[in-house]
Amino acid sequence: MMNFIHKQRGVTRRTVLVSCLGGLALTAFAEAPTAGEVVLREDLNPVFQERGFAGTFVLYEANTDRLVLVNAKRAEERFVPASTFKIPNSLIALETGAVKDVDEVIPYGGKPQLIKAWEKDMAMREALPASNVPVYQELARRIGLEQYRAWLERLDYGNREIGTVVDRFWLDGPLKISAVEQAKFVARLAQGKLDASAEAQAQVREILRLEENDGAVLYGKTGWDQKVGWWTGWVEREGKIFAFSLNMPMEKLADAPKRIEIGKALLAKLGVL
Repeated sequence: MMNFIHKQRGVTRRTVLVSCLGGLALTAFAEAPTAGEVVLREDLNPVFQERGFAGTFVLYEANTDRLVLVNAKRAEERFVPASTFKIPNSLIALETGAVKDVDEVIPYGGKPQLIKAWEKDMAMREALPASNVPVYQELARRIGLEQYRAWLERLDYGNREIGTVVDRFWLDGPLKISAVEQAKFVARLAQGKLDASAEAQAQVREILRLEENDGAVLYGKTGWDQKVGWWTGWVEREGKIFAFSLNMPMEKLADAPKRIEIGKALLAKLGVL
């Protein structure tokens, strides 16, 4: 285990490089967490490689401001958020009055869709887990570019750039965000610390909840822009928040299940699930 001290955006951090000794990988939580620490877990890259991918995974322990990075270089690289943007999009829709709550039904528009299941009017409670693109595009048109610009600045989300096409900027760009930024964003949502109402944040957390097992509650949202696959969310366990974000090159829809498979494998190896 190697230690480095460096400054990141004016904050002094201790970076720990964890390697494999005698064929056994040291766990990220082998010693007591240090506030502001960055742990580099390049020894966990095989979790991606064994499944034919080369992605990144970020774990952010919100209670201690501790980052664990798998493929650190890619973790800082920004990509289009695709459907992971449904997380802030749901919050913005509630805060701007585009919908009254997560159960208000939104029309999809009646046109044929890439995925047949999207050809249905849905409330956000159903549309978010279904990743219904046309429903969220309808919300985007209700919200408008001006309100998006204000809210992305307020939420400090990614590069905050939305261009001029109100219902495509999270799918085609120019909006981009890194895995590190994603993890820190959802950590603030999990803690109710975003600059938004407590009620709206609670509603978004509710529709992001996926499962509970052995006292660990898992929240998350996938995304895909036909180039990059995402899985972003957090685990609540024993009063602690472990936020995470995974992204990897992904060109085929058939590979979609690999995002959660790899993410859960990494969460297990890091002792979170």
